[in-house]
Amino acid sequence: MSQNTESLKLPEEAAIPRQNGLYMACGASALLLLVLLLTIGWRQAVLFLVGLAAGVILYHAAFGFTAAWREIVTTGHGAGLRAQMVMLGITVLVFTPLIAMGEIGGIGLRGSVAPLSIGVIIGAFMFGIGMQLGGGCASGTLFTAGGGNMRMVVTLLAFIAGSVLGSYHWALWQEAPAMQPLALSQSFGAVGGIVISLLIFIGIWLAAKAYEKHRLGSVANDRDVELPYRFLRGPWPLLAGALALAGVNIATLLLAGRPWGVTSAFALWGAKFIQGLGVDVSQWAYWARPGSAEALEASIFSDVTSVMNIGIILGALVAASLAHKYAPSFRIPWRSLLAAVVGGLMLGYGARIAYGCNIGAYFGGISSTSLHGWLWFVAAFVGSSLGTRLRPWFRLQ
Repeated sequence: MSQNTESLKLPEEAAIPRQNGLYMACGASALLLLVLLLTIGWRQAVLFLVGLAAGVILYHAAFGFTAAWREIVTTGHGAGLRAQMVMLGITVLVFTPLIAMGEIGGIGLRGSVAPLSIGVIIGAFMFGIGMQLGGGCASGTLFTAGGGNMRMVVTLLAFIAGSVLGSYHWALWQEAPAMQPLALSQSFGAVGGIVISLLIFIGIWLAAKAYEKHRLGSVANDRDVELPYRFLRGPWPLLAGALALAGVNIATLLLAGRPWGVTSAFALWGAKFIQGLGVDVSQWAYWARPGSAEALEASIFSDVTSVMNIGIILGALVAASLAHKYAPSFRIPWRSLLAAVVGGLMLGYGARIAYGCNIGAYFGGISSTSLHGWLWFVAAFVGSSLGTRLRPWFRLQ
């Protein structure tokens, strides 16, 4: 999910869509904020603002998982992976005591803890391949699509379709071999969970640094950018993105009672769409679960993940417009288009059977000290490495 941070010299006519993009994003954001305040409540409105901030952060920091993992494999640069470890470390330090409290301000707090299953391994492996072919992870697909990348709109649509298929097969994957959910903080206490997690983060941080130095002879603390760092127009340093996204996840936990997630909304959007076409998805085991049936019947504005995802798209549109980079192009080479479709389908299907994506399973899971998050990370990284090697066939840079 890399983002070109070099100065783009666009023709004069591109200024019109950039300006219109900013007006459109601000107008839509203000309208949705008002609707949420009047119909749902202040908490949902604030969560929308958190999503809006996440979109700006993701775009300006170009903070992602796809490009960071690909850089390790192709060039040896590990700044992105090291920034992820900083992000995880900060979030674990805050998450663990909060989740141990169980409640704050009348809101019950729970972590993202899931079984260690074959579904996690296979789903995360598929997701890793898909993120390299599709061009982004879950959050990356949202912010790049919102920033005007039409290829990523295709990936997003395929992502939704794959999510629907994954939810249709969800019951089958629940029968696959699995171990019970296990969190370090449950086995070793809050302090033990934090200490073990931090030791793993430090180990990966040091390993990435040593690998980069061995391969390149030196270590870069950030990616190379030609433009100076700027707050409103970007780019931002990777470390700033890491700190800000940790804040997004912590805010989500405090407001929603659980960690940040992305892909469950894609399954919901797809289910509502095909339900409108006459397909009775309520009979699927995935939608028969407690809470899921209610979400299917309610407005998407009642769904925390949906509201935050819409915020990410609009926030990225605002950021792209401020950076003078909002200039959608509809010219997509056929191989790149094919990769977007295949990658998106793998992303959606993989996320559903693996209990989440790079945000819900990796970021949220590891921040909750859940071992399924680490299992997801290993399987997805292997899949990402394979996906990186498949990119040349699709003529992806």
